[in-house]
Amino acid sequence: MKTRITLLTLFFLAINVSFAQQEECMTKLSIFHEYVKGKNFEAAFEPWSEVRRDCPNFNIAIYSDGEKILNDKIEKATGADKAAAIKDLITLWDERATHFPDKTAKGEYLAKGCQLMYDNKAEMNMTNEELFKCFDDAFKADRATFTNPKSLYTYFSLMVDLFDAGKKTDAELFDKYDDVVEKVEEEVENYSENLNVIIEKEAAGTALTKTEDKYKPYYESYLKAYDQISSGIDQKLGDRANCTNLIPLYVKDFENNKTNAVWLQRAAAKMSEKECTDDPLFFKLVNAYHDLSPSANSAYYLGILKDKEGKSREAIAFYKQAIDLETDDFKKSKLTNRIGLKLKSAGNFSAARNYFREALKYNPSNGRPHLSIAGMYASSANSCGDDAFNKRAVFWLAAEEARKASRVDPTLSRDAANTAENYSSKAPSKADIFSKGNSGEVIKIGCWIGASVTVPSI
Repeated sequence: MKTRITLLTLFFLAINVSFAQQEECMTKLSIFHEYVKGKNFEAAFEPWSEVRRDCPNFNIAIYSDGEKILNDKIEKATGADKAAAIKDLITLWDERATHFPDKTAKGEYLAKGCQLMYDNKAEMNMTNEELFKCFDDAFKADRATFTNPKSLYTYFSLMVDLFDAGKKTDAELFDKYDDVVEKVEEEVENYSENLNVIIEKEAAGTALTKTEDKYKPYYESYLKAYDQISSGIDQKLGDRANCTNLIPLYVKDFENNKTNAVWLQRAAAKMSEKECTDDPLFFKLVNAYHDLSPSANSAYYLGILKDKEGKSREAIAFYKQAIDLETDDFKKSKLTNRIGLKLKSAGNFSAARNYFREALKYNPSNGRPHLSIAGMYASSANSCGDDAFNKRAVFWLAAEEARKASRVDPTLSRDAANTAENYSSKAPSKADIFSKGNSGEVIKIGCWIGASVTVPSI
């Protein structure tokens, strides 16, 4: 009986201690949280440290506020103290993953740690090899949430630096380029699809919800960031991926990879991108890829081959097949835009415009097709008007198309607006309209354009 009483007493004492500790942690959490809100991070440090130690799974604020507290220490510290604070923050993120795994995206937080060490690599005394391995491990551990634009660029930049130092091969460089570019495109597709819903509602004159109004600039900012790093990645790769380097590499590896659809697709894509399509290897790659895995991409590359042979009708047939085979709207938009660009460069403006308009249906937030159409209008001004005034009136059409690009595409807003202004400056002036006496009239533009434009009222 005494034993049972003793056990019960110990049990209730344990409960009381636990409740007391929880209550103390709640009190200290409230204290450090108020200090953090007031940006008094030094005062917050002691009560925060105690809650972190005694109640690590008590509240996510331990980690969200703790990140701010340690970032303040990192900013103010130097030398060994700064390195220690950086290590502590990375440890804090590890603890967060242990105690709140559902609220800690593995790829995101591992990449944050790598980026923090990269940004302070002098204090951390880390080599490029160590830093690259950090990013590479994070990417492989959780590719889905490794999405930060800056970290994706840093990851690839380190690969290029190691390649230049003779520590990575051509194949490793090109494979990593494809990995990172594909990841960037996935994120661009994700944000574009979200933004497209909003753009389509705005075009229809439908009011946005509060949530849509709030998230629109968020989507736009990420699309701008991905556009910037996409350009940066291509610049970083530079001439390292030219035909002189690509062709010998792919020739050497072809036999070992001729049944590897992913390798064939990437090799054909890189040769197409770098204008290496005149080499016989491109023919071998494309045919092997299409035989192994017929797809939108392989049909598109066959269209390129037919274009090279001067067989435009057969090329168009393959391009149409490519569009039919593609089921993803974002990828279909990219494909139709690429076909439009090929037709534009061949001078087939009418067919090119049809493909550009198709591209816009599949991805309304991509302004590049609008700019392509505007460019074709502008270059046709001298051909599509029956007098000097009407020829220059074509520039109003070009300017309006460029303004559409500025409205829908956050990555082009400034450049497209400048392009529109440039085209407008080439259109008839108010003095020209006054002399012509046709203010407010509708002008029909002939030739391939087949559109009308209203003369501005003066």
